Amino acid sequence: MSSRLAAPPPAPRPSAPAASPDAFVPAPISKVEDTGLTLFDMAGLALKTLYNSGNITGFRIAELMTLPFTGIVDQTLEYLKREKLVEVKSAGGFGEGAYVYAITGVGIERAREAMERNLYAGPAPVPIARYVESIRKQAAKRKVITQRVMRAALAHLVINEKTFGRIGPAVNSGTSLFLYGAPGNGKTSIARSIGRMVLGEEMYVPYAVDVDGQIIKIYDNVNHEIIHEGDTDPGSTGALRPGPKRDPRWVRIKRPFIVVGGELTMAGLDLQFDEVNKYYEAPFQMRANGGMFLIDDFGRQQIRPRDLLNRWIVPLENRVDFLTLHNGRKLEIPFEVLVVFSTNLPPKDLVDEAFLRRIRHKIEIVDPAAEEFREIFKRICEAKKVAYDDRGLAYLIQEWYIKRNRKLRSNHPRDIVEQLLDVSSYLGVEPALSKDLLDRACESYFVEL
Repeated sequence: MSSRLAAPPPAPRPSAPAASPDAFVPAPISKVEDTGLTLFDMAGLALKTLYNSGNITGFRIAELMTLPFTGIVDQTLEYLKREKLVEVKSAGGFGEGAYVYAITGVGIERAREAMERNLYAGPAPVPIARYVESIRKQAAKRKVITQRVMRAALAHLVINEKTFGRIGPAVNSGTSLFLYGAPGNGKTSIARSIGRMVLGEEMYVPYAVDVDGQIIKIYDNVNHEIIHEGDTDPGSTGALRPGPKRDPRWVRIKRPFIVVGGELTMAGLDLQFDEVNKYYEAPFQMRANGGMFLIDDFGRQQIRPRDLLNRWIVPLENRVDFLTLHNGRKLEIPFEVLVVFSTNLPPKDLVDEAFLRRIRHKIEIVDPAAEEFREIFKRICEAKKVAYDDRGLAYLIQEWYIKRNRKLRSNHPRDIVEQLLDVSSYLGVEPALSKDLLDRACESYFVEL
């Protein structure tokens, strides 16, 4: 089968389909009680926002807190005015939302008290219970992958039917997949193609969640791809322009597809507490909830494979993860992630039978057969604008594979053709699958061990 290097560039990601009538959409909020937060929480966040931003309008405060002004932010500011923590400096337009607000001396003291708890001053968080409920609901609405969808998503790869028939059920399981086999045969390419299928759907995640005053940031602008809602800014509060009829503390995104490699550590799988800002960053698997988490080159991380796998025995089996706050409190978080392990190393060298039993699907990505290798070579020649010749390929296989007892690999066609292009460019001749150019390319590419 082909590798990630042995095919033309994949087609652009498809636009997310419209949400079905029963899809999860965060309910709209119109009063403080709807947020699940207390007025004390709202006041603290508003004070920190004013402390950081200076004199700003009520509409701007609402935008920074990612909340509707009417019914929520206006009530919060009214409370702060009564407590003499903020004051109106000027009226910049019609209505209280256009008033310019300033923090008072007493308000500064109260803001600093709030900042001793944490320095978070972004979009208002969502209670952790609502986040947990949303992930469960959205995981249940995951799209079922059919053979037709699979063939379209993997059309740029050359995959034998046996392997192809095992990938679809693995994706539909939404649980775990172990891809293994020799390097260069397309494990990462298959995993990324699966990711593109996952990304074809949409879901909602909150900017942040609240756990009894502790803040965990969920939304990640690196790993989460926003689906813009017309001309409305993501998370529009409705204060300055018409916004979506839903809770604006949630972001509409494509289902996450997060990839990590050798940089993964055990610390990256738990809550990351920022000692300076005093709030948490969600770990990789929490940010990937509802989507896919690819651990590429598994076994080459900075941690021992068994330590990593032992960490995930319970989550993989029970679909629940336990994360620890810095005060020792344990959080029970949904583990609704399709986890894909991709490795070049033999499974027996990485994991034991008990762990493999907990991974739902194990698929070996084998070397391509001769006909598959030929199809890959033809595709690469077409993409690179090199005239394909069956006789040239027959010579290549006989001289550089059969005689040298070398195995076919799916990435070889791409690499050999690129070497051939380098040689032909240097010699000033037309690139072709001639014996001379193939020999020169292979002499530069292969290392005799």
